[in-house]
Amino acid sequence: MNLLPFSTTQSTTVANWPVSAAEVAMWCGRREFPVAGQTVEAWQQDADVAARVLVDGERLVGYGELWFDAEEDEVELARIIVAPEARGRGLGRVLVEGLLAEALRAGHSDVFMRVHPDNDRALRCYRGVGFVPVGPELAEAWNAVQPVDYVWLRHGLSGIEVQ
Repeated sequence: MNLLPFSTTQSTTVANWPVSAAEVAMWCGRREFPVAGQTVEAWQQDADVAARVLVDGERLVGYGELWFDAEEDEVELARIIVAPEARGRGLGRVLVEGLLAEALRAGHSDVFMRVHPDNDRALRCYRGVGFVPVGPELAEAWNAVQPVDYVWLRHGLSGIEVQ
């Protein structure tokens, strides 16, 4: 498995991974289904976003983003998804561990993520990698401007191997 920089030529492949409108909402908060490849491509325009793909041999099996906030010295992991045919094999965990290692290499002290409250599979994965819920006051403040009350998680990066 390799975690590699995302190429916009992979946009349509990644956009086609959600299998339902509900999955799109849990993945990226959008209402469109299916997601257009141009939508995923447009996400790459933000200079603070670094998208990565997990590759198994020649096959693309996962996608995730690091949202860097230098002012706050933190990174948010976002839009994490595994290809439908590759799910249930622990690849989400491999992908998140790779993204965490990259955040650490970039020198950021805190890593956060928001998870749709109905995404039980993702919550189990992220907690298994060491993410824990932020305090209720912080979650409430961050959710004040969100379309749903996300579960906000934080990882302190201890125990992450940097290569």
